[in-house]
Amino acid sequence: MQVTSAIDIPEKPVVHSGRSSARAAKDIRDGIAARELWGHLGWQDIKQRYRRSVIGPLWITMSMGVTAAGLGFLYSQLFGIEVDTFLPYLTVGFIVWGFILGCLTEGSDAFISNEGLIKHLPAPLTVYALRTVWRQTLMLLHNMLVYVVVLVLFFGSISKSGYVLSPGGVGQPGLSWTVLLAIPAFVALALNGAWVTLLFGIISTRYRDIPQVINALTQLLFYATPIVWPVDILTQKLGPGDWKHLIVELNPLYHFIQVLRAPLIGSEQSWHHWVVVGVITVVGWTLAFAAMRNYRSRVSYWV
Repeated sequence: MQVTSAIDIPEKPVVHSGRSSARAAKDIRDGIAARELWGHLGWQDIKQRYRRSVIGPLWITMSMGVTAAGLGFLYSQLFGIEVDTFLPYLTVGFIVWGFILGCLTEGSDAFISNEGLIKHLPAPLTVYALRTVWRQTLMLLHNMLVYVVVLVLFFGSISKSGYVLSPGGVGQPGLSWTVLLAIPAFVALALNGAWVTLLFGIISTRYRDIPQVINALTQLLFYATPIVWPVDILTQKLGPGDWKHLIVELNPLYHFIQVLRAPLIGSEQSWHHWVVVGVITVVGWTLAFAAMRNYRSRVSYWV
């Protein structure tokens, strides 16, 4: 891909050499500062994907809308749940899952797919990770149009205090000013998407089986995560104190989805979701920084 002259490129090549914490930190700082570059590249990815399409990126929105509507009506009948409250729950779950899935699958392939640019463009490695996260953010923003439509249609149901996600489930507080918590929740999600892309992207350049392993595991993770089924159903089947609840609680993706989904649908907030997300963010960035310090100099050779 050719980068237009409108993008400012450093005059001196960035040397990816040596195991140094200072160089790793500089790579991350310079990558964040080059927002015009990764912003342009991420937007070009979206335009390239839907080039010569009549409605362009709106296909992202239409695809999400059809999937959410179809599965929402199907699973609401299977579980005996009111579609008025279940469809917003499932729609937001799908939107957040799409962002997480993109960071996992495309993030693990970030440096491999940018082989040509890494070898010829004098830019920090962090640029390619941020390019991936920005691309997923643009797709999420397109999908949020579906959320707006669902919100307009079912606002009365999910704004009512005490509404339930499943028969006999816990009453939810309903939409309120807490919807603003979705902003820091997405920031936390994006921060984690960045370290996931850096860490798995570096590992995948050395071990090319990693992207295939991640693709295979995401199928299992999807069904093990409360996206198309509410946690209330599991509680009713097993009882509140059953150890099998650990299947959900030990799934980190559940906590990431819940911190963003809960405020958007007026669901009950829980502090422990934020604690888990915070701990994973710190640990993840520590591992990503260690990978950058030790192996960033080898990425250009491994790709």
